[in-house]
Amino acid sequence: MDLFPYSPRPHQVELVKAISANVRAGAHLAVESGTGTGKTICALSGALRPALETGKKVIYLTRTNSQQRQVMLELRKINNLLPVFGVGLQGRQSTCPLIQRDPELRSGSPEELSKLCAERKARSRDGKEGGCRFYDKVLSTDFNDILHYCQENLPTVEDFVAYCDQHGLCPHELAKDLLPHAHVVTAPYAYFFMPFIRHNLLDWMNIPISEAVVIVDEAHNLPDYAREIRSVALSSHLLGLVRKEVDEYGDPEVAEGVSVLDVVGQCEKRLKEALDEFLIEDDGLIPPPFLEEGLMSAFKTTSAGISAMAKSMMIYGDTIREAKKKKGRLPRSYIHSLGGFIQFFLELDEECYVKLVTGGDNPAFEAYCMDPSLACKALMDCGASVHMSGTLQPLNEYRDSIGLPRTSALRTFPSPFPPENRSVLFLEDVTTRYEDIVKDDELVPRMEDYTVSLCNVLDRNTVVFFPSYALMDRFIADGVLNRIRRKVHIEKRGMAQNELMDEVGKFKGSENGAVLFSVMGGRISEGIDFPDRELEAAIVAGIPYPKPTAKQRALLHYYEVKFGRGWEYTVKAPVTRKLLQAIGRLIRTETDIGVAVILDRRANQFSDRLEVTSTEFVVNDVLNFFVRHGR
Repeated sequence: MDLFPYSPRPHQVELVKAISANVRAGAHLAVESGTGTGKTICALSGALRPALETGKKVIYLTRTNSQQRQVMLELRKINNLLPVFGVGLQGRQSTCPLIQRDPELRSGSPEELSKLCAERKARSRDGKEGGCRFYDKVLSTDFNDILHYCQENLPTVEDFVAYCDQHGLCPHELAKDLLPHAHVVTAPYAYFFMPFIRHNLLDWMNIPISEAVVIVDEAHNLPDYAREIRSVALSSHLLGLVRKEVDEYGDPEVAEGVSVLDVVGQCEKRLKEALDEFLIEDDGLIPPPFLEEGLMSAFKTTSAGISAMAKSMMIYGDTIREAKKKKGRLPRSYIHSLGGFIQFFLELDEECYVKLVTGGDNPAFEAYCMDPSLACKALMDCGASVHMSGTLQPLNEYRDSIGLPRTSALRTFPSPFPPENRSVLFLEDVTTRYEDIVKDDELVPRMEDYTVSLCNVLDRNTVVFFPSYALMDRFIADGVLNRIRRKVHIEKRGMAQNELMDEVGKFKGSENGAVLFSVMGGRISEGIDFPDRELEAAIVAGIPYPKPTAKQRALLHYYEVKFGRGWEYTVKAPVTRKLLQAIGRLIRTETDIGVAVILDRRANQFSDRLEVTSTEFVVNDVLNFFVRHGR
C-alpha cells in the first residue's frame, strides 16, 4: 500500500494486495469490484511496485479514449509518493495533425495509416517533397525538452496533443519516442489485441511481451471486442467500391479468362442468392462452402484455383496501395480487401467461426468469430494480467471465454457505498418479451404511460434506458416526447463523440431536471459518470435480451458445446451486465442517491445479482424514496 495516495475505503487494501500478489506471482487475476472501490488507483498502486522491482512495465488497456484520462490523473497522485512516468497512447486518427486536417485519412485503418506515415517520414528524412512538416519539427527539436515536460507534468493525451499543436510537433511520433522511458503506458484495447499494433507497441517500449504487466479495464467489454476484431465481412458496399477501383486502375485477369470484375459479379450474384434463400429478418446461416462452391461452379475451377485468384487480387491490390502511398493518399485497395476476404473465408477454422448472410441497407457475407480467446492468446505470454470491471460475474464465464488458465484467481469486492442509497423497483404488468408484445397491443403503450408519468412527476435528471434503438424509435413515433413536460435529450444512432458529449453536457447542466433517452450497452450506459444530482432516476424500459438472430443462436450453441452453459454464458451473463452497468450510473460517489424503475416483469429473474422490489404504486414509491433521503 506504499503507493496508494488516499485514505483507503473498505476493501481497497484487500484489493491492492490481491493485485500486487498476482503480479508478483506472474499470474492472471479477474476481479469484479463494485462502484466506489477505485479500480484504477488500486490496479496502478498494486501493480506498479512489483513491476518496478522486476523491471517490468505496466500496459493499462481501456475500452475508450476517455478512460485513459483517469489513469494519468491517478499516476500524478502516485508520482507524489514515488517518481513514476506514464504515457497515454491513442491512434493516429486522434493524434496525428495531418489526419486531423485531412478528412479522407480519418477512415484509414491503423495499418494503412502506419504505411502512409512511414512514407512521409522517409521523404522528410531524405529532404524530398511530400514529407511531413510536423515530423520535420520533431527532427529539429531537442527531445530532452519534451521528455522533461512530460516527466514533470504527466500530461493526458489531450494535454499532450494541445502542447504539441502549440509547438508545431507531431504528438503521435513523440509519444512513441517517450515509451521506452515510461513505467506505465495506457492505451486502447487495439494496441494489445490487434497483433500488428501490439508488435509495434512492444517494439516502441523496447520490451519483450514477457515483461509486460497487462491491466484490462472495463473487462466485461473484452469478449465482444475480441470477437469483433476477428470477424470479417464482404458487403455490397465494398463490392461497389471494387468496381470503382477497377474503373480507375484497370481490370486485370486473376485467372485465365477471369477478371476482377468477373469475380465481383459472381460474389454479387451469390450474395443475392444467399439473401433470397437463407435470410430470416436480420441474418441467416449459410452452408460453409456456399460462396466457394458458387465461385468454383461459375469459373469451372477447384478450391485451389479460387485461392489462387484471391492471391492474385491481393498482389494487384498491393501495387495500387503502393501507388497511392507514393502520392500521399491513403494506401488502401478494395481489390486487395476482396481477395483477402475470399482467402480468409476459404481457410477459416469452421469450429470457431460461423458463416452468415446479413441483410439491411448494406447486405453482406460475414465470417463471425465465436471464440474470443483467439484474439486474447497473447495474454498467456505476458508477465501477468489483471482484468477488472464492476460487472464481470460470472467470473468463470469471463475466464473461460477469453481463454485464461483455469488456475487464474477470481475475486469479488463489493462497493463500499451504502446499499440503502439506491432502490430498484420493477413493475409486473409490463414486459418487452417479444411473444407477449405480439399478443398484447397494450404492453408498449402501458410502458409509455409509466415513462411519461415518472418523467413528469420528477423534477430531477432522469435517464430512460432502452434495450434497443427500435424501442426508442417506437416511443418517439408514438409521440412520447410531446407528452413529457421536460426537455428530452436523445442519444442518436451513429452520433459523433463530440455531439454525444455536448448533448450529455446539456442534460447534466439542466437546472430543473431533464430527461435523456439512451440505449443499454451504449456509450452513455457504460462510459459516463453522473455524480451528485447529475442523475437521480433511471427508467429501464425493458430487459435487454439479445435478439434471437442466427448469429446469437450459433453463439449459444457454440458455448453449449464447449462449456455446457450456452444460455448462462451468452444470454444471462451479458444481459445482467448491461442492466447493472445502466443502473450503476446512479451511484458514483458515497453521497449519491438514486432510484431505478424496471419496466419488465422479468426483472425478478436477476434477483441473484440485483436487489429488486415489485411495486404497484410506482410513482408514490419513487417520490417516497426521495422524501426518505431528504430530497
